[in-house]
Amino acid sequence: MSFDGVFTRAMVKELNRDLENGRISKVYQPFQHEIILTIRANRKNKRVLLSAHPSYARIQVINDNLSNPDSAPNFCMVLRKNLEGAYIEDIKQLGNDRIIIFSFRNFDELGDQRQMELIVELMGRHSNIFLIDKESRIIIDCLKHVPFYQNSFRPLHPGVAYQLPPHQDRSDLFALEPQEIESIIAQFDPEAPLRNSLQKTFQGLGSDSAQEIAHYAADENQSVSASIQLFKERLETVTPTLTTESERKQHFTPFPYDSLTGEKQSFATLSQLLDAYYAEKATRDRIHQVASDLLQIVSTERKKNQLKLQKLDQTLQETEKADVYRIKGEILTAYLHQFEKGQQEVVLNNFYDDEKPVAITLNPSLTPSQNAQKYFSKYQKLTTAVNHVNEQIRQTHAENEYLETIETQIQLSDPQDLEEIKDELSEAGYLKRKQSLKHKKKKVSKPHRFRSTDGTSILVGKNNLQNDQLTLKTAKKSDTWLHAKNIPGSHVIIESNNPSEETILEAANIAAYYSKFQNSANVPVDYVAVKQIRKPNGAKPGFVIYEGQKTVYVTPDKEMIKSLKAD
Repeated sequence: MSFDGVFTRAMVKELNRDLENGRISKVYQPFQHEIILTIRANRKNKRVLLSAHPSYARIQVINDNLSNPDSAPNFCMVLRKNLEGAYIEDIKQLGNDRIIIFSFRNFDELGDQRQMELIVELMGRHSNIFLIDKESRIIIDCLKHVPFYQNSFRPLHPGVAYQLPPHQDRSDLFALEPQEIESIIAQFDPEAPLRNSLQKTFQGLGSDSAQEIAHYAADENQSVSASIQLFKERLETVTPTLTTESERKQHFTPFPYDSLTGEKQSFATLSQLLDAYYAEKATRDRIHQVASDLLQIVSTERKKNQLKLQKLDQTLQETEKADVYRIKGEILTAYLHQFEKGQQEVVLNNFYDDEKPVAITLNPSLTPSQNAQKYFSKYQKLTTAVNHVNEQIRQTHAENEYLETIETQIQLSDPQDLEEIKDELSEAGYLKRKQSLKHKKKKVSKPHRFRSTDGTSILVGKNNLQNDQLTLKTAKKSDTWLHAKNIPGSHVIIESNNPSEETILEAANIAAYYSKFQNSANVPVDYVAVKQIRKPNGAKPGFVIYEGQKTVYVTPDKEMIKSLKAD
């Protein structure tokens, strides 16, 4: 389901209840399309997400503490200047449209009261957020600028008057009296599907809401106007519901829609419902926004290494000729008296192959002895090259494994933790270090923390540097270490020297989940005491070796892992 006008109506009611007389204490913009307002209301801090994302546009209260970037975009700076310290006077919906208007009061530099509005338009790819002066209706700033030459009807940039989006001449279902609704319905085309007629006629009706009204009319054998009235009555009591038809098809609705089939799950608030629906989708998108350049760097390096391995394999094949040069050198040494300087070729018996004759090319400018030494030199060079090439192949494979680990950690990471992976890539030389004039102390993230069913603490590294820290410095030698077997993933520590079998299986499940095989079944996971772990000299971050391990096989259970999360 989309965030339609009906859902917007219910959300505005919830926001008014939770944010009444709230005061904005903080504004930040963690991602390109998202603004976070921290609002102090009812003695609690609430984080309100305003998203103008093309696919995930919405407004809700969130629990996630998204990171505040070191440098704020221009729009965020404008919001901070004008809204920090402001009080919410009202939150309203425009008709039954997907437009939400926050009214604020604040004081300017001279101490005069100022009225402003923050308008959030949830219009798919045209979604936008505006800060306007309430009295003059002039745009102070907006998230997405649209200059006059791109849209002469509705330019969107600071200094122009705010205009509503083009009106579609649809009626507000919630502003009409029953007799007015009946009059409009009487004009419906009897041949057209009722859902389509409802959507074309009434403002803000998404396909699910229109289908629900049509369902009442069909299944309860009542008039369309009575069905609309029933729908409006049911909306008065909100029961946020997520209906799952299949893994890829879910619907979020303000109450359980009878027309939707599938497993239904209810939530305490609409915001919690949206968290459940958007959690993975939004996180994946945020990671793509922040980490697309990192993934590109890793992918490029891995492609370079594949080409390098092909060339090294070719060189290795050439080194297989080394013994041929040695044999020819020895034959020439044994028969020095049978040829002389100036010859270009000599045919001699090969005592390594039943005295079969072999033709050996000579350099006519060299003596017989010098020709023999030249073949020995070629042999020595290729022999030395074998060791060098094998070492290069080993190092390249090790680097590819490291890059594969980085790629996995980026995909499994929370967006706010990607900065540490950037630092790791910088230290490894894959990224250029940015010169900063301010030596700002960076916040170091903490490992994921879980608690097993029997209460045992389980820690999970978020990146390679943290894996090293966790395994080699933080963990006790008697603790238990786990890792997906021969698979890129996180280090997992059970803070116990004798964990129960249940805890080991739960920790193994976590290790499999935080690995490249997160979506696989029957994933092998090794576990061993931390004292058995060693890091070879010069090894890449996160790489360790161990012995004496045991292996269990698990299938990652996402719901179980969520229930064990302690941070």
